[in-house]
Amino acid sequence: MSKKQTESKRVLMLATENAALKGAKVGGIADVIGDLPQALIAQQVIADVAMPGYGRLALQNAAQPFAQVTVPFAGRQEQVSIFRLPHPDVEQASIYLFEHGLFAIEGGAIYSQGNTERPFAEDATKFALFNISVACALLEKHIPMPDVLHLHDWHTGLMALLRAFDLRFLALKKLNCVFTVHNLALQGIRPFSHESSSLAAWYPELFANMTEKQFEQVKDPRYPFCVNPMRAGIVLSDKVHLVSPSYAKEVLQASSHANGFFGGEGLELDLRGQDRQGNLVGILNGCDYSKPMTKKVSSPIQLILDKAEVAVLAWLGKHSQAMAVDMIALTRINALRRQDINKCEFLLTSVGRLTDQKVLILRQLREDGKTVLEALLEQLAVNAPNGLFIMLGSGDDHIAAEFRVIASRYSNFLFLHGYHDDLPEYLYQYGDLFLMPSSFEPCGISQMLAMRAGQPCLVHAVGGLKDTVKDGVSGFVFDGENLAEQGKQLLLTLKAALDCRKTPQWQKIKRQAKAQRFGWDKVSTSYVKKLYGLNIKSKKDALQQV
Repeated sequence: MSKKQTESKRVLMLATENAALKGAKVGGIADVIGDLPQALIAQQVIADVAMPGYGRLALQNAAQPFAQVTVPFAGRQEQVSIFRLPHPDVEQASIYLFEHGLFAIEGGAIYSQGNTERPFAEDATKFALFNISVACALLEKHIPMPDVLHLHDWHTGLMALLRAFDLRFLALKKLNCVFTVHNLALQGIRPFSHESSSLAAWYPELFANMTEKQFEQVKDPRYPFCVNPMRAGIVLSDKVHLVSPSYAKEVLQASSHANGFFGGEGLELDLRGQDRQGNLVGILNGCDYSKPMTKKVSSPIQLILDKAEVAVLAWLGKHSQAMAVDMIALTRINALRRQDINKCEFLLTSVGRLTDQKVLILRQLREDGKTVLEALLEQLAVNAPNGLFIMLGSGDDHIAAEFRVIASRYSNFLFLHGYHDDLPEYLYQYGDLFLMPSSFEPCGISQMLAMRAGQPCLVHAVGGLKDTVKDGVSGFVFDGENLAEQGKQLLLTLKAALDCRKTPQWQKIKRQAKAQRFGWDKVSTSYVKKLYGLNIKSKKDALQQV
């Protein structure tokens, strides 16, 4: 009897970002999409990725024209181009870039900033076209039909809706469908109808044929005349994945923003329903440990300042007028250079988006009229007189304006308002303590990257931060019943960390931080068994059955 060939299974991931490509990263979801295919191939799973090209990714990454698909959208037949390139680390896997005029917004950005009057309008339309384009490409066999559809965040929730409700895509119902929630706070809510960015406008034929029960399944619990793509993904998928075990528990509870707790964000009943049926799974994201660390240098602070200056000048070059926040940063960099910067005894670092998810606690006003951030800087000046706090991040302009004013007043605070490819690695590598006081954190990657470099973290005990950092062992953890208490505990924990740094325990914590491993090998095994439900025999098992 001849030996049987063990066949690989195939997964198609729909996503908006991908760190495996140049110019395709905004947040942590990009790292997940970039790393997963390489981890899954070791489990005999080929993971292809479909995503918009945003009018530039195909050219930036030398993707080749592959196919064109005619897509029924907004009452018209739209022509969508598909480009293909092999995954840079997995030759069996492909990345498919979908191109259409709607996908390319000004400046080549991945996400639109939108406006308060029509939240998510531009992005929701863009991703509505993307989802139905992928569905059509699958039916026309431009993309191999997978065993599993793996959808990521609200941007792909409409694929679950099309698969469940649109008779044209009945063939997709045969596929297992997994929906990963990376950030429950963003749900892509749009009106059902009477708007150019609405379910009726995108998919008029589907909308006209939907039943009352189907509308009930995807309507927003708070805005009954709106469709909620995040809810559609949760309710209509076979498995729902939260990106850490602790976050999977937190989302089952109702949020209480006034008390600083961010849970199910209105979707806790749906999540509880999936949990009762055994369809809700919490699996921590992984981290890549194969990449070499930045080499040690004699003057790391000087190197960071040099890199920061390059970044700020690049940001300045994008505007016709100088931005005050950038000029303050340059002034601070030059002032630090005039000092004996090598005497810097403590470098506190932070890398992340400027959103209330990340910095709400720092923005809280204390009884003395100062923010927690101001109190932190004053505490740093007392306990580490030659210390420095460097924060790198982009996002909310209102938050940036607050931090700009604080940066102008505190000489131990360098605020770098923008995104930069290389600078974060230097902050991870050379910082003494990494600050991540998120109000909620589904998983978090920055704390893993800092720990990978041997930098302990100071974190809020939520979500993936709680699952990765152990207080007094591999870092420092604070908590609190409300926002005021959380701010108070953050400052107390920072003082404890500063007091600890001159003791033998500090070096032990650093070693423990660096020793932590959240590898993708273990994660990918959980994906295959708990999420995908794939029964894959090992090569050894297959040969034993011959």
